[in-house]
Amino acid sequence: MNYQELAASIIKNVGGEKNINGLNHCATRLRFNLKDDQKAQTDAIKNTPGVMGAVAKGGQYQVIIGSDVGTVYKEIIQVVPKLSEAPADKEEDDRGRVAKVIDTITGIFTPILPAITAAGMLKAVLSLLVVFGWIENTSQSYQVMDFMADAAFYFLPILLASSAAAKFKTNAYLAMMLGGILLHPNFVNMVNSLEEGQGITFFGLPITAIGYGSSVIPIILAVWFMSYIEPIADKVSPKAVKFFTKPLITIAVVGTVSLTLIGPFGHLISDYISTGIQALESFSPWIVPLIIGAFTPLFVATGTHYGLVPIGINNRMTNGYDTVIYPGMLASNVSQGAAALAVSIKSKDSTIKQLASSAGLTALFGITEPALYGVNLRYKTPLYAAMIGGGVGGLFMGIFRVRNFSGGAPGLLTLPSYIGDDTLTYFTFAAIGAAISIVVSFVISFILYKDPVDDAVKDETVDTTDVAGTDNTLSNQSMTLVSPLKGQALPLSKVADAMFSEEILGKGMAVEPSEGLVTAPVDGIISATFDSKHAVGITTDDGMELLIHVGIDTVQLGGEGFKYHVNKNDRVKVGDQLISFDIEYIKEQGYPVTTPLVITNSAEYGDIIGLTEQTVTHGDALIRVVK
Repeated sequence: MNYQELAASIIKNVGGEKNINGLNHCATRLRFNLKDDQKAQTDAIKNTPGVMGAVAKGGQYQVIIGSDVGTVYKEIIQVVPKLSEAPADKEEDDRGRVAKVIDTITGIFTPILPAITAAGMLKAVLSLLVVFGWIENTSQSYQVMDFMADAAFYFLPILLASSAAAKFKTNAYLAMMLGGILLHPNFVNMVNSLEEGQGITFFGLPITAIGYGSSVIPIILAVWFMSYIEPIADKVSPKAVKFFTKPLITIAVVGTVSLTLIGPFGHLISDYISTGIQALESFSPWIVPLIIGAFTPLFVATGTHYGLVPIGINNRMTNGYDTVIYPGMLASNVSQGAAALAVSIKSKDSTIKQLASSAGLTALFGITEPALYGVNLRYKTPLYAAMIGGGVGGLFMGIFRVRNFSGGAPGLLTLPSYIGDDTLTYFTFAAIGAAISIVVSFVISFILYKDPVDDAVKDETVDTTDVAGTDNTLSNQSMTLVSPLKGQALPLSKVADAMFSEEILGKGMAVEPSEGLVTAPVDGIISATFDSKHAVGITTDDGMELLIHVGIDTVQLGGEGFKYHVNKNDRVKVGDQLISFDIEYIKEQGYPVTTPLVITNSAEYGDIIGLTEQTVTHGDALIRVVK
């Protein structure tokens, strides 16, 4: 691969150097902050040799490269040296709340994962040495290796303080000092030496006697609070003595509030999460690993999987192990790898074989983005196979309550993280669960996958004389869906959400509306309504299932700006009013109003053809569905 040419092509197709505000990368993706995402030529980027996919999500434009991402990043930096500096913030962050929370969680936990992984693997090695009788758990060698492994876990608040400070844009050293306050031996001794009924006070303020070693939430909340106090301390400090007074005021205020309020509150949240997981596990231990195993590909596609990682870490820090998040993710990751490998074996296309084989192996070892975006989402059937295999493997590990003791990127290389409690039982069941996931996913993917047919050989001659509503049957003919909106018709590939652009929910079209009224595109029954009023489902008499989704991430508005004109189970005809919405209000809140019309059971039909990419109004032919 010519990395210089690849870098130049990517720079050109994201809109050029002037369109790039900032750039960083993770294990598989280039993460651009672009001035205008619309200038990015997504189709051109996806078709570039060396690129596995591209998606705009969470305020970033992400180009999936795979294991070569570091080399490509360096080549881009050679062309645009200013990008080696910290990415510039957008002048206005117009992302939804969920996107912001996920981005914050990602920024805090991703930097510390190597330390946690190293500590966990040390623990696994130590357990192996004990299990095979090569070392006694009373020996000094055991004790030294044990505290080496424990260091990252016990001092986790300090590690989190550093990464949280970077995310919240506050002083990292003061943040780590906060972590030190929570972990100081004198405070720990005070807590441990208290007798029943005794307490700790600080100038009359009560301090809850809690140990914060290995805790997660308290320090994150404390650093977040400090990000607001530090600017105030800077403002009130006289310039001549600011060097002394600013950190003094910051630590005095934040340290006191952390010990008296924030720390106990964060500890309470951690306990509630742990208790809730334990209650769910005792009621039905297989539910969560099953869900995680089946749906993690969709969580990754939307970026929401980062919200699960802290739950798994909190479980390990609170209980010593995690039985729900990481076992389910292990099943999901190896399933994606197996599904992609099945494609590499069955495909007769050399390009697909090469991509699927390398992406599949990478996914087996815990990095799934190349397989997800490069193969599984693109060809659909491997995605379905991976979800089924992941669900089956997650179910198995949930039934046998497999325990993960140290985390890491869930995959075959981190199977030793299931060694703990001086037994190989959980490791054995984790390995069996992973094997089940691999076999099930591989077999289903191999059976279902077919090489894509060149679009050039398809006969897409369409008779647009029929209009939906005149004949809603598909017995021996085609059917036309009309536009539910007035505006500009677009292919789903141009929708800024991978759930639609990658046709995960089904095939269809989208409309960029010029007025806020949705009408029925077919005759049918209203089969789904939502509290947020941003979407509606329709089922035709033939069983075709349609989803009209007004805007992207507009569920976050909680119904503000939307009004239903129908109720669930109402019968509607073409042209009946379904939803009215305030375009300007939605845009002011920072959400796109692009509205997809998706046939969610499109796999049951033949060709689904977009009839136009021009200005449409209510009733214009939009999609042709062929039986």
